Amino acid sequence: MPKVGMESMRRQQLIDATIDVVAEVGLKGATINLIAKRAGMSSGIISHYFGSKQALIEASVRYLLSQLKIEYSPDNPYDRLMKIVDLNFSGIQKADSSTKTWLSFWGQSMHDPNLYRLQEINKRRLVSNLRYSFKQLLDPKTAHDAAEVTAALIDGFWLRCALSRANQEKFSLAKGYCKKYINSVLEQPTVI
Repeated sequence: MPKVGMESMRRQQLIDATIDVVAEVGLKGATINLIAKRAGMSSGIISHYFGSKQALIEASVRYLLSQLKIEYSPDNPYDRLMKIVDLNFSGIQKADSSTKTWLSFWGQSMHDPNLYRLQEINKRRLVSNLRYSFKQLLDPKTAHDAAEVTAALIDGFWLRCALSRANQEKFSLAKGYCKKYINSVLEQPTVI
């Protein structure tokens, strides 16, 4: 009889191994055998827990997306905005294996409908969370525009840092630029 909690532990080990393997060889090169070997398990276990390599890739992307959710949502809309920026530049999002996996995922999402759907969910969630907080501080039109621009800044700065294999200092600078933009928008006379 399997031990209680073993399934969730093994699933997470396979997700972690997938992120590492994708970071090393890309999505196309990440075979079931390489992932299983990295996890120290048989390749059949992937089919047992996930059904297919595609389902494991999607679970790995969902895991990375889950790291962007606000566990603790501050009551103050300004603090929520800062928390959103912090999460997008958090340790796991800056880790070499995560950045390479995100880049592989984004590249492949243009050709894979399921990955594209996850990317759209991620994009809409970021803008929606930003808009929700901005609407409490700004008129609706300015809030909408500020959310779109902030999301683009977060993605753009993160992408620039990831592609240049930037060090922690550059990621911190990028995070600071995003926060500086938010502060500049909120300092405008359109604040309600």
